[in-house]
Amino acid sequence: MTVQANPEQLGFIGVGVMGEPMCRHLATKTGLPVLVSDTNPEPVRRLAAEGAIEAAPDRLGAEADVIFLSLPSREALEAVLFGERGLYRHLKAGQTVVDLSTTPYAYTLDMARRLQELGIVFADAPVMRTRAAAQAGKLSVPVGASAEAYARIRPLIATFASDIVHAGGIGAGQVAKLLNNMVLYETVLALGEAYAIGRKVGVDTQRLFDILSTGSADSFALRNHGMKAIVPQAFPEKAFPVTYARKDILYALELAEHAGVRASGARNLLETFDAAIEQGYGGEYAPAISKLFLEG
Repeated sequence: MTVQANPEQLGFIGVGVMGEPMCRHLATKTGLPVLVSDTNPEPVRRLAAEGAIEAAPDRLGAEADVIFLSLPSREALEAVLFGERGLYRHLKAGQTVVDLSTTPYAYTLDMARRLQELGIVFADAPVMRTRAAAQAGKLSVPVGASAEAYARIRPLIATFASDIVHAGGIGAGQVAKLLNNMVLYETVLALGEAYAIGRKVGVDTQRLFDILSTGSADSFALRNHGMKAIVPQAFPEKAFPVTYARKDILYALELAEHAGVRASGARNLLETFDAAIEQGYGGEYAPAISKLFLEG
């Protein structure tokens, strides 16, 4: 499948919390026209003020050489790509579609197959790190793609990411992202338990977590989710919520089932997320699961 060497026009669909800053970096750093589309007009207007071009999905699908998708779920991806008014109606052979979303592994393979049947080049490039990292252009992105496709899209991804790795063939990017989040939130769960235990026996939890950071329990999760959210019990609703984290763990469990692995830690984590949602914490920042261990 031929990959066009030098894109002349880019497209971006889905400019939410993460998508908007990524699209902004593309529009301000590549020197290429960037067509942008979203059901919410406000971020589109902000991006248009900085050089992006508001476009209906059909125009974007027909004209953009490389199309980035940053969408919240497989259902949203399916609707945008293959729904009643999906992009597939307007795409043409040689275009490239890059999925920046967190997407189930099996669905990624199926999506890639359907696009390839249309002559479309596909790459999965789910983004890792925070909203602040997206705004700073310092995301981490594992990419699943052919070597040729990776070489083409890497300079574009580099406008919003500081760490980019060719993870392997199609689907490998999603494997890396899903397992990253599985390990991260299993660690967050352990931190929530440690916090509750320490607090209930009367230990200063800030001091406790400071001590953990000097030992073998030190981690990104401890220094960010633990010290910045769990210790102060601060769980803003505009950060990555319990419901989003649950979705990623559900996808990780689907991957584990596909691989024939009984991921007991992830199963326990999913049950914890479900309990947190039942308690009304679903919209809060995902480390809010720590509240469960303080109850009762």
